[in-house]
Amino acid sequence: MELEGGGRAAGARLMSDRDRIARLKIELDDWQPAIWRRVEVPPTTTLKGLHDVVQAVMPLQDYHLFEFRADDRRHAIPDPEWDFEKTWSAKTTRLATLVQRGVSELVYTYDFGDDWRHTLTIESLDEVDPAVEYPRFIEGQHRAPPEDIGGLPGFELFLEAIADPDHEDHDHLVHWSGGTFDPKTLDVIDIQKRIAKLARRRTIGKAAFAKSRNRIT
Repeated sequence: MELEGGGRAAGARLMSDRDRIARLKIELDDWQPAIWRRVEVPPTTTLKGLHDVVQAVMPLQDYHLFEFRADDRRHAIPDPEWDFEKTWSAKTTRLATLVQRGVSELVYTYDFGDDWRHTLTIESLDEVDPAVEYPRFIEGQHRAPPEDIGGLPGFELFLEAIADPDHEDHDHLVHWSGGTFDPKTLDVIDIQKRIAKLARRRTIGKAAFAKSRNRIT
């Protein structure tokens, strides 16, 4: 496996996963103009943690179930009542494990009703910056669909209605969406706040872990 920016996986293996950062591009499938985000996450992040990152940067509200597809496997939160195929736990599978297996692309689906499918591409493995709190939002374009809009067909109808003041559903949908909805505008401040909460939580967790190890030694 060869990746940009961080070079070759063979060389990257010489560094600990704690010394590396994975840069990923997250893009909503089957929609133009493209709705995408670029983020940096530690390879030690679990897929549940990666789910939290996607929720923070799109942003979404984490109301629904999710799954990842990678390496010919389904990764999710196992539920014996609903799992109709072998499912690996997203809480224990780490991004680094998939990278080591040669995975460079994951398919992430959120809300099996609206069926929001995203492609996550691992663009590079780089050296960690010790001055940065991760995960980190880098850049992105276009506003993501609101929750429970009815998938891509519903989103298309939604955009038509809010763009036309004479549309019979215009007033209702503007009120429902909390005001004006500009698909070209990305609320970077809100995304930065949401991702900062995840980064801070990780930093606190690392400090607590280090403290506990010091007590043992």
